Amino acid sequence: MRKLISFLAIALLATGASAEQDTLKYRISLKDKAATEYSLKKPEKYLSAKAIERRRKQNLPIDSTDLPVCRKYIDEIRKQGVKIVVTGKWDNFVTVSCNDTTLIDRIAALPFVLSTEKVWISPGAGKPSMATERDSVLNQPTMHPDSIYGRAITQIQMSNGDKLHEAGFKGQGMTIAVIDAGFHNVDKITAMQNIRILGTKDFVNQQADIFAESSHGMSVLSCIGMNRPDIMTGTAPEASFWLLRSEDEYSEHLVEQDYWSAAVEFADSVGVDVINTSLGYYSFDDKSKNYKYRDLDGRHALMSRQASHIADKGMILVCSAGNSGAGSWKKITPPGDADNVLTVGAIDKRAVLATFSSVGNTADHRVKPDVVAVGVGSDVIRTDGNQGRANGTSFSSPIMCGMVTCLWQACPTLTAKEVIELVRRSGDRAGFPDNIYGYGVPDMWKAYNDYKSNNK
Repeated sequence: MRKLISFLAIALLATGASAEQDTLKYRISLKDKAATEYSLKKPEKYLSAKAIERRRKQNLPIDSTDLPVCRKYIDEIRKQGVKIVVTGKWDNFVTVSCNDTTLIDRIAALPFVLSTEKVWISPGAGKPSMATERDSVLNQPTMHPDSIYGRAITQIQMSNGDKLHEAGFKGQGMTIAVIDAGFHNVDKITAMQNIRILGTKDFVNQQADIFAESSHGMSVLSCIGMNRPDIMTGTAPEASFWLLRSEDEYSEHLVEQDYWSAAVEFADSVGVDVINTSLGYYSFDDKSKNYKYRDLDGRHALMSRQASHIADKGMILVCSAGNSGAGSWKKITPPGDADNVLTVGAIDKRAVLATFSSVGNTADHRVKPDVVAVGVGSDVIRTDGNQGRANGTSFSSPIMCGMVTCLWQACPTLTAKEVIELVRRSGDRAGFPDNIYGYGVPDMWKAYNDYKSNNK
């Protein structure tokens, strides 16, 4: 162990890293973008061609939220002696790390700074900050020659997503970002090797191995992207994927929402169509930051504000409702309270609500969850490369996400907001939505046929 520590210390020095790790992170909210070097008339200077085309296709304006955080402001903040962690242009903030709170006092006094907020404190010396071991891989999944979906057939049939597949809509040409906690062994599981992964990015720790971190994102990805007939087929097996990490499983602090915001903006930049996030927050290690029901208005949490921009940029966010239905909190968790997102609750394979599935509505009386999908005994791939089952809205969300992606592929003239509304209208409780099932179980085949009948 001593040799390993010595090696790590040498490695840190060799890369120029400080031996003393920062113990604090702050979100610096900015007043404006007055010092920007960019113009709304030349978006190609700061938006990718794919991001511009997505906005053009849906007739969406390019506005001040698209302008990058002012470089002059970032440089001035850095000069105070802090390190830049991430920036967020939609909500106009800079997240920094340091050890000295007096530096934050200096930053707060800068004329362009609106406010500062502590968003992370180190768990302490000796606590882990990244994964160092992998689970063993067996790669001996059970074969199911009677169905291309294997045991996962019910979770797609419940919403008639299989009929979209039969009609040729399997996610081809669509790009999905999975923002999660890690994708353990995805690179080593034989049955996942033909998932179209375009790239990965870790917003929590650039030194970490995204394929060694949490298994959560791996199981989530399997619900959507599996494409191994006779073993398991996911709900969008021919889509392409970006795997992004924003969840830090080693502590629970507001900064994870800063990471998530940066991940969403990255997804926009690389041309993503649909985002799945099976993450949600309402309680933190710093209890003074815990949310209250009145905060579920789509604007209080940074994550919710960010999520509410996503459809305005031409993407769809599908997110988990949360697993607090049987506890004292009970309610949906941000970003599930955001505007213009699909928040997904969990049901079993008989369409009965899971006891743990979080309920709505939002504090401003919008219907939540929006829809429900299988989240009890959901069929997933495990870290050993074999099939397994898992419970949680973490899995009902990606199951729904893949079907929404295929529906959008089938209805290419619709905007993100129109697809969201189409999914809601196809729910089996659309006539009388409630705060438990929302609009109910969507019928994707009905949604597609409604689209066709209205676009003859």
